[in-house]
Amino acid sequence: MYNRRISRKVFVGGTAVGGGSPVTIQSMTNTDTADVKATVAQINRLEEAGCEIVRVAVPNTEAADAIAEIKKNINIPLVADIHFDYRLALRAAENGADKLRINPGNIGSKDRIRQVVDVSKERHIPIRIGVNSGSLEKDLIEKYGGVSAEGLAESALRHIGILEDFGFYDTIIAIKASKVKLCLDAYSLLADKVDYPFHIGVTESGSLLTGSVKSACGIASLLTRGLGDTLRVSLSADPVHEIHTAKSILQSLELRVFGPEFIFCPTCGRTEIKLIELAEKVEKACLPMKKNIRIAVMGCAVNGPGEAREADVGIAGGNGCGLIFKKGKIIKKVAETELLEALLEEIEKL
Repeated sequence: MYNRRISRKVFVGGTAVGGGSPVTIQSMTNTDTADVKATVAQINRLEEAGCEIVRVAVPNTEAADAIAEIKKNINIPLVADIHFDYRLALRAAENGADKLRINPGNIGSKDRIRQVVDVSKERHIPIRIGVNSGSLEKDLIEKYGGVSAEGLAESALRHIGILEDFGFYDTIIAIKASKVKLCLDAYSLLADKVDYPFHIGVTESGSLLTGSVKSACGIASLLTRGLGDTLRVSLSADPVHEIHTAKSILQSLELRVFGPEFIFCPTCGRTEIKLIELAEKVEKACLPMKKNIRIAVMGCAVNGPGEAREADVGIAGGNGCGLIFKKGKIIKKVAETELLEALLEEIEKL
């Protein structure tokens, strides 16, 4: 469907990233990592929602030490997010982190970098280089006259070069910016220069609604260009919403299937049933299902089956009643009050 960029395969725990593997979904906890109980509870909620790799902040030794206990109580790979302090990276690795998020150019001397590389090699832990528009190196800002795609790509290459000098190649690259076009241009510049997997997303994208829209614009644009091996939707909201949005993006692009696809009428003046309320109930009831089916809820008994003929099963509402149809063919007519139950009954048969 989309000509995906060919990248090398890197393993985060037992989860493959890149090399033609399915695009994986990530999130990050917003708990105090040292609070093991709260962090584990949130990770388990994220996993239940569909998160496949999770990242935790490691700002201190308490957080680094908590990783060992957290790992015992979760089932998905754990990424330790480190800034500046190489000792925290060493400690997180020793406590079982499956990946380190750290920029080698920000942790000091070559000896410190070598220590992080050595423990990563020993434990088969990949390193994710995270270049962020908000923390771009000053010399690159001056060189390009501000934060630019060229500067972000050059920063990534700079950090990659440091790891390659130490013979380290289990690297994943992330270039994050709050501007969609800046993300697109930076990844595009880097795409043919290296073969490392890309972790994609739009950082600081916003609240649930605005952030989901901006993230969908940026992430979908990258994925349709074949760029992206793993992703995170960054929202100022409960991180579980990040998973729901990520799954919707991937399923809408037909890159992954997580469950039913919904075809809902946008409503108009012809609508004669409480369609919005009904659609919400259908979605709530069917989202947990793992069935790869299309479900339609249409507001017009005349046009519904035709407009949603590609649906496996659906409803077309009328005046106080509705039609249940399968593959565009009407199978029965029921009262409006019975539509939801009748639809769910047919879905169970599929």
